[in-house]
Amino acid sequence: MVLEWTRPGLSSPLRPICDLRVLDHFIKEAWDAEAAMRACKDACSIATNFTVPLTRVDFDVWEAMNIEERAQEVQSGLHVLNEAISSLQASNQTDVLQSHVDASIYITASDKCCEVSEYVPPTSGGEDKEMQIVSSISELFQVHINFLRGKVRLLTRSAPICHQGVS
Repeated sequence: MVLEWTRPGLSSPLRPICDLRVLDHFIKEAWDAEAAMRACKDACSIATNFTVPLTRVDFDVWEAMNIEERAQEVQSGLHVLNEAISSLQASNQTDVLQSHVDASIYITASDKCCEVSEYVPPTSGGEDKEMQIVSSISELFQVHINFLRGKVRLLTRSAPICHQGVS
């Protein structure tokens, strides 16, 4: 289940977003960011590599996982994406890049799946097998899109809380 941050200053907890139209909106924003980075090319380039989660899904393995394991995998991927995208804030950026970075950080921070269990980043390098390296901002945003379209959508569709009260 994808969660949305409440407005700053409100004491309300995170609440699940079960409406896939909200996720589709996040995907569209990520798509716009990736398109802007492709168009920007040299002005938006940065000489660094980014560690990002793998986006491929082995459906047999996914189906065999329980909801907590699925949530942990998605949370871990979102955490890694958020760190990679946040690292762009320290670079000298164009206004175009800055606005898309800010929006993408909001999306990755908003897509926390904390209803099942709270995410704690691993202290060991045990999750490296589920990671890959990309070398451009455009590739980083493409992975962001694919992760939202893949694992986040699958988790949202299967989240029990999203099916409560549905007959």
